Amino acid sequence: MKTLSYTRRDFLKTMGFTAASAGAFSLLPGCVSASRTATAKGKQPNIIFILADDLGYGDLGCYGQKRIKTPNIDRMAAEGMRFTQHYAGSTVCAPSRCVLMTGLHTGHCLVRGNQEVKPMGQLPLLPETVTVAKLLKKAGYSTALIGKWGLGAPDSVGIPNKQGFDYFYGYLCQRHAHNYYPEFLFRNEERVPLKGNKVAEPRPDGAGVAVRRAQYSHDLLAKDGLAFVERNKDKPFFLYLAYTIPHANNEAGQKGMEVPSLEPYANKSWPEPQKGHAAMITRMDGDIGRLLAKLKDLGLDDDTLVMFTSDNGPHQEGGADPNFFKSPGPLRGIKRDLYEGGIRVPMLARWPGKIKPGSVSDHISAFWDFLPTATELAGVRPPENIDGISMVSTLLGQPEKQKKHKFLYWEFNPRGTQAVRMGNFKAVRYGTKGKLELYNLKTDLGEKHNVAGQHPEIVAKIARYLKTARTSSKHFPMPETAKQR
Repeated sequence: MKTLSYTRRDFLKTMGFTAASAGAFSLLPGCVSASRTATAKGKQPNIIFILADDLGYGDLGCYGQKRIKTPNIDRMAAEGMRFTQHYAGSTVCAPSRCVLMTGLHTGHCLVRGNQEVKPMGQLPLLPETVTVAKLLKKAGYSTALIGKWGLGAPDSVGIPNKQGFDYFYGYLCQRHAHNYYPEFLFRNEERVPLKGNKVAEPRPDGAGVAVRRAQYSHDLLAKDGLAFVERNKDKPFFLYLAYTIPHANNEAGQKGMEVPSLEPYANKSWPEPQKGHAAMITRMDGDIGRLLAKLKDLGLDDDTLVMFTSDNGPHQEGGADPNFFKSPGPLRGIKRDLYEGGIRVPMLARWPGKIKPGSVSDHISAFWDFLPTATELAGVRPPENIDGISMVSTLLGQPEKQKKHKFLYWEFNPRGTQAVRMGNFKAVRYGTKGKLELYNLKTDLGEKHNVAGQHPEIVAKIARYLKTARTSSKHFPMPETAKQR
């Protein structure tokens, strides 16, 4: 990750930049005016958005996984809708989450990479940023983020409580979130010490550092999510539950797939990191089961839309091997790639009485569609000039009414890559002056055959689109040339 020191002067300069070239960040008058919605005749639904961290398209049973047990997530699919062509906002954490919050793809949003701020945190969202949390809060929702943020350092203008969330518990800095046994978490703007968790001195044998492990952060986040639902059962709420599972601990001396128990895989003849990977996912699955049970116990089941997805494709950090469980499924690539395995992610939506059980949608959608979907359900208008399109028609079983994207766009500055999806065709290029690779996803889901030479008219159309697909960014300039990795 790049590291920078970000001052108030930098904030003001960047604010001027965005005001001039990315007006979608301004809070436009009337941007939350009432509008006709699919729920105009009923009350606003609760919205729970669950985000896994580095979970692959093939890591769930309902997407073909054979060895990792995910019975509760699979039940979500059986009781709701499973999307087969849904995409993350980016191929790494921070930009993907920025896209989710703002409805802007990585050619237009502020945070387009994992750029760090000293001493803790990432490039922060700006005060005038329009987030889905701000819009839902104005619509009367209680709003909470529980889990990992990655869009603002402590005491910055980008912290969740300044970006529309009434309540926050978890990690502000995603590097801090690599540790599942941290010495503290944040509750709103205060550090909350976790007793019994402490990084000790380096071991005498030089094999890393000694760590005291008492409180597993994921368990605390899951428990806090249940408590938030309980507290807000009598009014509409938006819960953004951003789990850190199954991300690896990448800290020096502590690398690995941290989990309190390897059950139910402890006795498998698998490498230790693969046991940990599977155990983390199954542990998260159990917590999702408890959350669904809580909604039912409180009589909120029929009033709550629950969505589940991942922020990008599977990783190969901490000893994890994405090929061991076939975590990308049939897709090419992993985290940090703009091939399908890096950005196509599982997406499930469950809303009893509204979403048809066991339904499957091939609607082409992405993280930037969440903001307009949520605002339509809440009965408010999204900002103008966002990149997202509401998916409400698809969710309610009315695909004939669903508006569709002409193009989907991604960019990943550290590798100089851009990608475009246009119908069944997917283009990837390295550097803004690089040659376009073209794949027909209908016949070549694994992106094995570059057919650019066979479709010059499609390549030309995508090339024309790419000239207008992005605004310039001083923090994330795209190189003209880059090598494929």
